[in-house]
Amino acid sequence: MSVDDAKPVEHEDEEHITEEEREEAATLTRLKSRIVYEIIRQEGRAELSRPQSSIWWSGIAAGLAISMSLVMEAYLRKSLPDTDWRPLVENFGYAAGFLLVMLSRLQLFTENTVTAVLPTLADPCRRTILGTTRLWGTVFLANMAGTLIAAIFWTYSGAMSQDVSAIALELSLHVAHWGPGETFVRALPAGFLIAALVWMMPSSEGSEFWVILFFTYLIALGEFAHVVVGSAELFMVALAGEQGIFKLIGVNLLPALFGNIIGGAGLFAILAWGQVHEEMEEQD
Repeated sequence: MSVDDAKPVEHEDEEHITEEEREEAATLTRLKSRIVYEIIRQEGRAELSRPQSSIWWSGIAAGLAISMSLVMEAYLRKSLPDTDWRPLVENFGYAAGFLLVMLSRLQLFTENTVTAVLPTLADPCRRTILGTTRLWGTVFLANMAGTLIAAIFWTYSGAMSQDVSAIALELSLHVAHWGPGETFVRALPAGFLIAALVWMMPSSEGSEFWVILFFTYLIALGEFAHVVVGSAELFMVALAGEQGIFKLIGVNLLPALFGNIIGGAGLFAILAWGQVHEEMEEQD
């Protein structure tokens, strides 16, 4: 082999790129996390300034829509044979409610744990803390009202056949049998995954359906606890007279709530903020 043959090959494309353009490309690459952070922070600021009534009605609609996760799972289980692979298919039904809620831009509590907390982390003052608390409280109560209405409808309306209704109750009882510690631990990854989903949405334009489907399928497959979907299941258990509502709230609902908050706001939001806040300060 000659000396000339051993020379490294220069890519022709690189000859047409100036040093300034290379620096600009590197800057844009570094900005990606900051841009996503800023998009979500601006969304959070917009949510904090929305009228209370708008947030309330959107939250109720989200509670109604999210019940479709349980309903779709029940219909899929009814249609599938009792085999080892059945959960791999029926758990896709869990995504139905999330697709309805997130693509319709309705107010879901676990989304707000991320979008609302980023402005608070950026500017931790009395105004932002009170605003975040107000938003969380309004959305959570509205979601609970929506899932309660949905549970009453699916239990008493006859819209579901008796066999599908029995399957929905069977799915709900599985969640109700978890203890408080188990529910809390199962709620941590659910909160984290929903927060990761929110973080990915700005860079997933055109692929939102598949991103939502994938992450919510993971929640269902892992049997993680989501407080809003879980509330629809727990209300159905209470309406069926299987367990008392106050016991379900204390043993299942509140541990799921705290687990989702810590997993979403406490873990993911702080990690997301931590990776960009110094860069944001340098930029300012």
